[in-house]
Amino acid sequence: MRLRHRTLVLPMAVSVLVVASAAYVGARGRFASRASAGDRPVPRAARPSGAVTATPVRAAFVRRDTLVLFVTAAAQAAAARRVVVLAEVAGRVTGVAVHDDAPVRRGAVLVTLDGADYRLAVARAEADLRQAEAQYRELTVFDDRLESAELRRERSRAASAKSGRDAARVLLEKAQLDERRTVVVAPFAGHVADVRVTPGQWVRAGDELLTVLDLDPIRVEVQVLESEVGALGVGRTAAVRFAAYPDELFTARITSINPLVDSETRTARATVTVPNADRRILPGMYARVALEVRRLAGRVLVPRAALLERDRRTLVFVYHGDTSGRAPGTAEWRYVTAGVGNDSLVEILPASRRDRVEPGEIVLVEGHESLVHGAPVRLTSSARQPGELRK
Repeated sequence: MRLRHRTLVLPMAVSVLVVASAAYVGARGRFASRASAGDRPVPRAARPSGAVTATPVRAAFVRRDTLVLFVTAAAQAAAARRVVVLAEVAGRVTGVAVHDDAPVRRGAVLVTLDGADYRLAVARAEADLRQAEAQYRELTVFDDRLESAELRRERSRAASAKSGRDAARVLLEKAQLDERRTVVVAPFAGHVADVRVTPGQWVRAGDELLTVLDLDPIRVEVQVLESEVGALGVGRTAAVRFAAYPDELFTARITSINPLVDSETRTARATVTVPNADRRILPGMYARVALEVRRLAGRVLVPRAALLERDRRTLVFVYHGDTSGRAPGTAEWRYVTAGVGNDSLVEILPASRRDRVEPGEIVLVEGHESLVHGAPVRLTSSARQPGELRK
């Protein structure tokens, strides 16, 4: 029994010795590999197991240009001119020549009212005037024989009042005016909105008939804080973005600044106008307006999207390589000092050679958020030219 036990133990001991030897050899190889790398992990990009994958990015040129500073505020679009057309006389509507959104020229017929009673009033006023004229002539029949011109004028004034000629003329003009008012015309060229009447409807003087709008240009009124009003100026540019067109920026101009400051809101009203020949912008649309307050010439500018912050310091990634995107390049991590900026561009202040960028260099603006220094990157499109980086 004892001999059989020793026979079984011997093969097991040999097996353990073989496994331990193999483990020792593998560990020694790994230690040697780590020591040869300076006791640091081998970077994934340097491992021969596969090709390096370049991160897709977008880029833009740095440029030296004028930086335009803005103040922004919310606003609403309004028509350049807006008139609510009212009935000036009472009557029954006999015709409506327009509909909502119909274009009209100045003086075009909009609504007609029954004018029969007004034509009769004109005829009656004409008859009253003729009767008054006859009585006036009777009163002044021999006045042409008077030698004194001043006396003739005095007698003519007295006869005109006594005969009722002056009053008859006024009543005739009023009757003619009322007759003309039965035909309602456009006060200016524009477009019709809010038609409120239909043929057969009775209207009174003062009732709303419709609205006429002048939609080109569009007017946008902005409430600006009193502390910022002094920096504004009539004629300066403005940029307007409408909620209906979030991806489009409209160029406008400041046309007026109200000199009164609201005592409750502490704001003043600035008005800008936006060209609207295609009538895409409609009154009432919500807008965000950026008003120009200052121009800084000759500044080194980068897109705001290029700036990142790491370890409480501002940096950009400068691209080196093929600008066409056909071949990969590298991203250089570079600290910079940012100055003032607007919504799209930021000034880079002068600093040491290591902490600045120069006009003509290329900075990454998209896809660079998690890159490291020297990372391989590939442009998804050609870098934008300096002239394309505008507010």
